Amino acid sequence: MQSRIVVKIGSSSLTSDEGGLNRDKVHFYANELSALRQNGYQVLLVTSGAVAAGFTTIGYRKRPRVLKEKQAAAAVGQALLMQCYQEAFAHNDIPVAQILLTRADFSNRQRILNALMTVEELLARGVIPIINENDTVAVEELKFGDNDNLSALVANLVKASSLLIITDTDGLYTDDPRKNADAVRIDRVEQISDELYRIAGGSGSSVGTGGMRSKVEAARIAMRGGVPVFVGKVAEPGDLLAAAQNKGKGTYFDTHLHTLPAKKQWVGFHSFPQGKVYVDRGAEAALLEGGKSLLPAGIRKISGDFHPGDVVEVINPDQQLIGRGVVNYAAWQLQAVAGLSTDEVKKRVEVPRIEVIHRDEWMAVD
Repeated sequence: MQSRIVVKIGSSSLTSDEGGLNRDKVHFYANELSALRQNGYQVLLVTSGAVAAGFTTIGYRKRPRVLKEKQAAAAVGQALLMQCYQEAFAHNDIPVAQILLTRADFSNRQRILNALMTVEELLARGVIPIINENDTVAVEELKFGDNDNLSALVANLVKASSLLIITDTDGLYTDDPRKNADAVRIDRVEQISDELYRIAGGSGSSVGTGGMRSKVEAARIAMRGGVPVFVGKVAEPGDLLAAAQNKGKGTYFDTHLHTLPAKKQWVGFHSFPQGKVYVDRGAEAALLEGGKSLLPAGIRKISGDFHPGDVVEVINPDQQLIGRGVVNYAAWQLQAVAGLSTDEVKKRVEVPRIEVIHRDEWMAVD
């Protein structure tokens, strides 16, 4: 089986400082991706750049901030972006396909599995899937915000052997190298800590939306799915292949974790919890230490309006999130069950179980 690599390229790597596509840059990256193909890799591209490509075309002086303006710019820019990619890859006789996704697609298991089947068929046919967020229809509060997290979710979904996040900086430094000449690059990361998030800081370019912090967050998501990550620079021919072969100009995020099953990935990373279930100490211990499912006797209260098949968060007596699970009963049914004693539950109610995905399998900091 060919190694499967997801490559993410951001807006600042594809556009000029003023906005608009830089066709020379697009052709350069198309050649780099084609070289991966020629060396036996299956390639998926997660690209930004639609808004940046489109806003100057429709008359905005700078990248828009109002949602409707960003959506309009994306509607124009996405067509320009794909046209440019098609022309660039055509020089190497490689067909490409456009796939636009939103968070809502990931939260619906059937929709995201359909997208996965499409990706698998495209790869089998020698087509490079080019994936972007569907900015034109995405709701602001549910947007990815940048495509770093999208690339990590895609890498987990397709069980990639690695995720390469290309940026204009050659990796993660102990401080901002543009301001501190003594900053040192971190070559390898095995665990993501609060200190690493602090080092990563905020956003960088005014053209894109993702700074180094969002790339560290994306690395966390991919690592939780068992996918190692490279974050760094690709500036010269051969740099992308070098990055894929562990010789890149950047930071490597290694992982000792095994790939989570598809259902656990969906519950942990893709789903939107529809409510909360608060449990007592006994239920907490049974879930975290005994590997048990949640029984109604351990439920103290619930919040939210959820239905069978929805994802809920499980909260301990200290108000800490300890996991997520798919509930088999509606909120009103669990509310009724939680008010009964254990004996009454056994006599009068079919026991609903919530199979819980433990917090440590998907939460933020090691």
